[in-house]
Amino acid sequence: MDKKKTERMAKPKRKAGNPYINYIVFGLIMLMLPILVEKEVIKYSYLTIVAGILIYSIVSLGLNFLIGYSGLVSLGTAGFMGLGAYLSAYLTINLKLPFEISLIISVAIPMVLGILTGLVSLRIEGYYLAIATLVISEILRKAFGEFTAVTNGFSGKSAGFPKLLNGKVLDRNSTYILIVVVLVIVIMITHNLINSYTGRALSTMRGSEAAAQAMGINIYRYRLLAFAVAVAFAALAGVLYVHFIKFSHPNTWTLLLSLNILAVIIIGGVRSIPGTILGAFIVFGIPDLVLKNLPVIGKIDGIPYIFTGVLIIVVILFYPAGLIHIWFNLKRAIFSLRKKGGNDSE
Repeated sequence: MDKKKTERMAKPKRKAGNPYINYIVFGLIMLMLPILVEKEVIKYSYLTIVAGILIYSIVSLGLNFLIGYSGLVSLGTAGFMGLGAYLSAYLTINLKLPFEISLIISVAIPMVLGILTGLVSLRIEGYYLAIATLVISEILRKAFGEFTAVTNGFSGKSAGFPKLLNGKVLDRNSTYILIVVVLVIVIMITHNLINSYTGRALSTMRGSEAAAQAMGINIYRYRLLAFAVAVAFAALAGVLYVHFIKFSHPNTWTLLLSLNILAVIIIGGVRSIPGTILGAFIVFGIPDLVLKNLPVIGKIDGIPYIFTGVLIIVVILFYPAGLIHIWFNLKRAIFSLRKKGGNDSE
C-alpha cells in the first residue's frame, strides 16, 4: 500500500490544458447564442446584452494589460473607446469606406494618441497619471459634442452593420459572430504578450524600475507599448460597439464607463484573462440579466451601481486577487477533502 502511494506521489502532475483550445471552446460556446435566440430558447434582447459584455471584455483586457503588468493607471478608457467608435462611424457613413479600412484607421489614430499619452507617463505616474488620462478622456468627450461635422454633436452619430470590401453587409447575427471572433483573437494576442519577453519585462518594470533598468530593459519603450496596446483594444471595442449598436452618443463615453471597466478587472482578477472575462459578465451582465428581472429590486433605479460598489468592497475584503480565484479555492478544498477521506480510509 505504501509502495503504491509512493509511486502515485512520484508521478509528475498533469500539465494544464492547452489555453488556446480553451479560448476556442469559449468562443464556440458564445457562438451558440444566436442559435438559441432563433429557437426562442432565450430572449432576443439577450443577444445585445451578451454582445456588449464581449465588447467590454476586449476593452478590459487592454486595461488589465496596462494596469496588471506595467503598473500604469488610466482613467481615459471610455474616451479612447468613443474615439474609435466615432471615427469608424464617420469613415463608413460619411466617406463610404469599407469596414476593414475604417477599422484599421479607427484603431491606428487612437493608438498614436495612446503612445503620446504614454510619453506623459514618462514624467508622471500614480494618481497624477490617472488624472492626466482622465483629462484626456474628458477633452475627447467634449470634442464628441462640439465637432458636429464629424460626430453630429449631441444628436448622436448613427452607423450601420459592417459593410465589407466585397460589398457584403453583415446582419445582426453575423456582426455578433464577428465580435466573438475578434474577442478570441484579442485573448490569444494578450496571452502571447503576457507569456513572452514583453510580459516578463513589464512585470519586472512593475516590481522595480531600478531592477528592470539594471537588467537592460528599456522602460520607456515598454511603457509606450503598454499604452499602445491598451488604447488599441479600447478603440477596437469602440468600432465593434458602434457597428453593433449602430449609434454613438457623447454621454456614453463618460468617467462612469471608465470606472466600470476598471471594476471589471478588480472584481474578476488583475493579471488574469479568465478573470477579466468573468468580471465583464458580472459588471455588465448581472445587472441586466438578473437584477432587473427581480420583482422588487429590479424596479429600483441605480441598483446596478449599488451592486457593483458593494461587490468591489466584498472582493477587496475577501478576494483581493479577484473572484476568479474562488474556483482555485474550491479545487483546493475538494482536493483537501479527498486527501482527508483517503487518509481516513487507510
